[in-house]
Amino acid sequence: MAKNTLVEKTGIQIKLGKYSTANSTMLKDPSILPKVQEYRRHTGSRMYPLDRNDINRKIASAEYHVSRKIDGEFTVLYFDQENCFSVNPGGTVRMGLPWQEEAEQLLNKAGVKQAMIAGELHVDVADRRCRVHDVVSVARQPADKDDLPRIRFAAFDIVEWDGERDEQPFMEKWARIENVFSDGQLVFPVEWKAADSATSIELLFKEWVESEGAEGIVVRSDSAGIFKVKPRHTLDAAVIGFTESTDDRTGMMHDLLLAIVRNDGAMHVLCRVGGGFTDDQRREMLSDLKDMVVTSEYAEVNSDHVAYQMVRPEWVVEISCLDMISQTTRGAPVNRMALNWNEAESRYEVIRRLPLVSVISPQFIRIRDDKTVNPQDVRIGQISTVVDVPMSDRDATQMTLPKSEVLRREVYTKQLKGETMVRKFMLWKTNKQNESDEFPAFVLHYTDFSPNRKVPLAREVRVSNSKAQIEAFWVAFKEQYIKKGWGPV
Repeated sequence: MAKNTLVEKTGIQIKLGKYSTANSTMLKDPSILPKVQEYRRHTGSRMYPLDRNDINRKIASAEYHVSRKIDGEFTVLYFDQENCFSVNPGGTVRMGLPWQEEAEQLLNKAGVKQAMIAGELHVDVADRRCRVHDVVSVARQPADKDDLPRIRFAAFDIVEWDGERDEQPFMEKWARIENVFSDGQLVFPVEWKAADSATSIELLFKEWVESEGAEGIVVRSDSAGIFKVKPRHTLDAAVIGFTESTDDRTGMMHDLLLAIVRNDGAMHVLCRVGGGFTDDQRREMLSDLKDMVVTSEYAEVNSDHVAYQMVRPEWVVEISCLDMISQTTRGAPVNRMALNWNEAESRYEVIRRLPLVSVISPQFIRIRDDKTVNPQDVRIGQISTVVDVPMSDRDATQMTLPKSEVLRREVYTKQLKGETMVRKFMLWKTNKQNESDEFPAFVLHYTDFSPNRKVPLAREVRVSNSKAQIEAFWVAFKEQYIKKGWGPV
């Protein structure tokens, strides 16, 4: 069994028996996690999402490797003569699982010295296909020793082989995977078949996805590209904002801002949808939506940098999408703003950002007149039963962020040509740095108002997680901007 000499022993957490986990910060080789994340990012950027109707329209005739898509957790197996563990893009290191022991034996038997193998971590489920939340649940805290052999690894690509990035044609890499893992029981090559036309790919989609319930298929060709083909999801969502088109399409709705409703009633911003509408629908919707406009603490802009006008949450629309992704390529959660709808004051109030999903290729289908905006008709469970959404069952209203604390505030003025110029410095501690990576510990904000300038108002901001550094910024700002003639208020 691997000694896992690349993992700091002090950072290992025992889960059950030999199974343990650690954070990637405990890896003695700091290059491993960036390699995992870069592979995920690079592959994701090259993979085109399609639905079944796109197969004949967008996939050309070529030689294809078509594999069954497994609904699990992307992870990379790291192996050398002393180490055998897995790392996911979020930085979770897993060791001592039965599938890893089997992988170590197979790689040693094949004479492999070092390798990084990409694959899908999943759980053997008897009466249905595995879902990603099955993996998360079992891998995070297995109930007993019988849970551990249920965790499987389906290999689908090579990241590195004997210390070198593997740049071979895909079928040559695949031959290596099959040579090593074809006899595996817990670790094995992902199921695949060859195809040479859109028709043969469509038949595989019918067999694996429509008949057997697989999540989708992955279609690979070195010459034609990589495609992910999945059935479209449908969602019911609340309309909370809109933008109007410009130029020759003035008078038409451009797109809608949608939200899902959490169990506690909070409105969780989901996505924008701008496709699937007729011109007549765009005109009619705009006219009605303009009568529903309300105030909001929260502002968001569309892809043209036009701010959404927020509206009362009265409409429910049905949309379809190709995919829902709950993690970035680096394994971080996709955070969206959760809002409180204050009915009494007809306004939206900010709660905080919480994990949700990125919605891929949303399309409008219809307005659902038979549904209203409530935690049942527009429930977050439409998403959390498909992909893993951390904290989806938590009460958002009880997770408000800590309040910021002002540490310093100084204002200076100066008279010039009968006008008063103002320069203001404010330094505060956010108290939110432990809640999310989006927040620094300290913020320094400088405001410069001069009515004699063409642009009267100017601002500068500095952020830091170091109190010493932010205080040094404060001193530097004061030295730079407060000269002779400026007096404190």
